Amino acid sequence: MTRARSCVLRVLLIGVCAGLAGCGLFAAKEAPVVQPRSIPRAPPAPGAPAEPLSRYGNPEFYVVDGVRYVPLKNADGYVERGVASWYGPDFHGGLTSTREPYDMYQMSAAHTTLPLPCWVEVTNLENGRKARLRVNDRGPFKKNRIIDLSYAAALKLDVVGKGTAFVEVRAVAGPAMPPVRVATATPAGMPAVSERPNMYLQVGAFGERANADRMRQQLEPAVGTGVRVFEDRGHAPPLYKVQLGPIRDVDHADRLVSALLSAGVASHHFVNQ
Repeated sequence: MTRARSCVLRVLLIGVCAGLAGCGLFAAKEAPVVQPRSIPRAPPAPGAPAEPLSRYGNPEFYVVDGVRYVPLKNADGYVERGVASWYGPDFHGGLTSTREPYDMYQMSAAHTTLPLPCWVEVTNLENGRKARLRVNDRGPFKKNRIIDLSYAAALKLDVVGKGTAFVEVRAVAGPAMPPVRVATATPAGMPAVSERPNMYLQVGAFGERANADRMRQQLEPAVGTGVRVFEDRGHAPPLYKVQLGPIRDVDHADRLVSALLSAGVASHHFVNQ
């Protein structure tokens, strides 16, 4: 290959990577050397009015890789648990979904459906670290990822080295965390994050034990791991929840999600007990 052709290909690859900002597909694991572009933005003061929605990044719906995403009109009561990734120098200076320049040194994040912009508190469930982040970008679009952290956020949450971590994402109005309803099924009596809880992938909840047992028996040969039926007596009558785990780490979770997709199960979410 000639040097000229090599240079052309390199330029094209750089352009493709820049256009994928927020997707989380190229999360660098090396410490970046890019210089900050601006002073870090502080969270709003308590009682301050919410930022107006951006003109950009809040369509009625959008489609990426054949998946249809419907952005929320507001973030009230939003709580979700899952896997966080991060994006850094490959996207520094590119445009976010709100058409603001991405600054990896700002405490920001990308999310597929939260309104842009909004503020969230992200807790690393593996070490208890917390960070308040402004969501101003779309992504990540990789299966089994719920939020893409900026480099500064990943650094504060101690996610840079590993690249991923189990997190809780909670919408906030400002520095003080408002009372919210849980948007995903999280059992009552949740353990403190200082002692990492057992994480599971929940794939079904039934009012009849026989239906849950039937799903467990169908899944066990396909996923090659333990499938349990958890009786949740917090409901009256009880719910019987089909869960895979406990999950050892993010790689284990990714393998389980792939196995579920191969078995035709696309609906799942993280819970802990």
